[in-house]
Amino acid sequence: MEVVMVRIATVNDAEQLNILNNEFNGEGDTSIDNIRNSLMNNKQEVVIVADEDDMLVGFVCVQLKKSFCYDEYMPEITEVYVKPAYRKRGLASEMITFAEAYCSKNYPLDKYELLTGQENLVAQTVYNKLGYVDDNELHLSKRVKK
Repeated sequence: MEVVMVRIATVNDAEQLNILNNEFNGEGDTSIDNIRNSLMNNKQEVVIVADEDDMLVGFVCVQLKKSFCYDEYMPEITEVYVKPAYRKRGLASEMITFAEAYCSKNYPLDKYELLTGQENLVAQTVYNKLGYVDDNELHLSKRVKK
């Protein structure tokens, strides 16, 4: 078993992130060019990857929400994915912990938020072990007609 390194994603990771994202969210949600552009220019997102011998095996996305209403940033973990063969090794926890340390060092903040599926009980168990709890907030969304 190789050592998995957790690190910040770079533009060189775009192709592998596209493959992982297709596994996670299904094909067609984005393109390699959009991923590359986001990694270079999107200052409102931090992408963390798990890298085993130059092969990405997981990622975490953190949205850096900032409002004039508050002094602090409100980082929200919105995507967590680990390839099935690499699960149950603590990689999701390791990437989230890395993301928290990175954000705490680089942004004023007083809490983290995390978005997950209501039925995703396995992931919720991981998040609970990391200190995330239901805060009785309701997340709503609305689809845009195209």
